[in-house]
Amino acid sequence: MDHRPPLVVTPGEPAGIGAEISLKAWQAGLRKFCLIDQPEHIIRTAEILGISINPIIIDSPSAFDPLCDALQIIPLTWAKTPVYGVPDPANAPQVIEAIRQAAEWSRTGIAAGLVTNPIQKSSLYEAGFTHPGHTEFLASLSDTADGGPLMMLTCDQLRVVPATIHIPLSAVPAAISTDLILQKVRLMHTSLQNGFGINTPRIAVCGLNPHAGENGSMGDEDICIIAPAIDQLKAEGIAVTGPHPADTLFHLEARQTYDAVLGIYHDQVLIPLKTIDFFGGVNITLGLDIVRTSPDHGTGLDIAGTGIARADSMIAALEMAERLSRKLNKTSPNN
Repeated sequence: MDHRPPLVVTPGEPAGIGAEISLKAWQAGLRKFCLIDQPEHIIRTAEILGISINPIIIDSPSAFDPLCDALQIIPLTWAKTPVYGVPDPANAPQVIEAIRQAAEWSRTGIAAGLVTNPIQKSSLYEAGFTHPGHTEFLASLSDTADGGPLMMLTCDQLRVVPATIHIPLSAVPAAISTDLILQKVRLMHTSLQNGFGINTPRIAVCGLNPHAGENGSMGDEDICIIAPAIDQLKAEGIAVTGPHPADTLFHLEARQTYDAVLGIYHDQVLIPLKTIDFFGGVNITLGLDIVRTSPDHGTGLDIAGTGIARADSMIAALEMAERLSRKLNKTSPNN
């Protein structure tokens, strides 16, 4: 019997599709997780979906029963009854606290890691949330490695990391530096070795400008900032190439030449990944002292409560968290 602790799934925005995709993942046979949510909300969603769950209420992951086939729920109470498709900032404190608690359980080994359902950031901001997103909030709760946190998006055919995340495009040139590229690639290298079992990771780095600047004719950032970092990383023995024109880096043949890509800004690498596998992508936060994954999509407010949300990304996120927790030996102190 597997005695490792379970994963914890956070509720995310209760007016969204988090409850639905969590239930569908459980229905698909994934059982090594417990879900933080209000039991009545989960039961109501299960009834809409026609899923029989016979939920078991537990007070923490330490009470998780690996032999129990029922959905195991860690209860919370929403300040306002969730209405599908209509976020209420009154519920934001519970959303935030669920993330904090799941991260703490993961840090102490009570949980193997956390899988976060999508949040509605506009509602959280109204409640005083000051972080750009999950990645930055989790970094504030964890010990973070140099260069972290890394937001890695993965699917079966591609792994990407944006060097800058949730900032305006106009702010990107000033936000990048040779040191930033060095830190991100070093952490990618270590994470690919430890988390993915790739002994000699091949990392491709995008240029900032079209055609990677064309030798400085379209901006000098590629020559003055990115290229020196790549030269130094090569001298350290890391298999890194670039700066590459981003428009030629993501076709099938090019993807055979690397294990992961460092992009310079958010959309540069997220658009290719979501085009290749919109429904199955997984968001992984690397560089933390915990395992964290998430579905690579939003709250789905427009389809919440209709029963049509696809759980592909949640299933992939749970499976990825399970694999990472095994690789990184995220076991409880008693095992």
